[in-house]
Amino acid sequence: MVAIFISIGTNIEPEAHIRAAIASLRDALGTLQCSPVYRSPAFGFEGADFLNLVVRAQTRHSVEAVRSLLRRIEDDNGRHRDAEKFVSRTLDLDLLLYADRVLNDTSIQIPRPEITAHAFVLKPLMDLAPDLLHPLLKKSMRQLWEEFPQTAQPLQLWEQESD
Repeated sequence: MVAIFISIGTNIEPEAHIRAAIASLRDALGTLQCSPVYRSPAFGFEGADFLNLVVRAQTRHSVEAVRSLLRRIEDDNGRHRDAEKFVSRTLDLDLLLYADRVLNDTSIQIPRPEITAHAFVLKPLMDLAPDLLHPLLKKSMRQLWEEFPQTAQPLQLWEQESD
């Protein structure tokens, strides 16, 4: 079994899509650890705010099998593959880390560059695994977060409203 980290992001019916993603991931992978959920402005386009979090799971599945699972969950939740890169999304699932593997080819890049580029990925990842080392940079997620220009990409801890 290896540890994997998956980012979840959505800005279309975000509460429903986060619940659906977590349920599907639990069905496929078993126990999950979830970071807090953060609200962040749309990045690269005008749109509704996104809700983002990161989950940690253990798996025996290959990288390719995990990627296929994530694509199926996105598709099951109405993800349009023909859309532009920076648009509103029902669900965006990215495999951020797969143990300490480093992959860089035309179909996949692990660790994902978004880890060090976007607060909405790095902060929830740091919340889950502050002492985890980035496989390429050999810095902990805590250190990467401390070095990150946090004011440039504001995040707000999202608190689900009770019924």
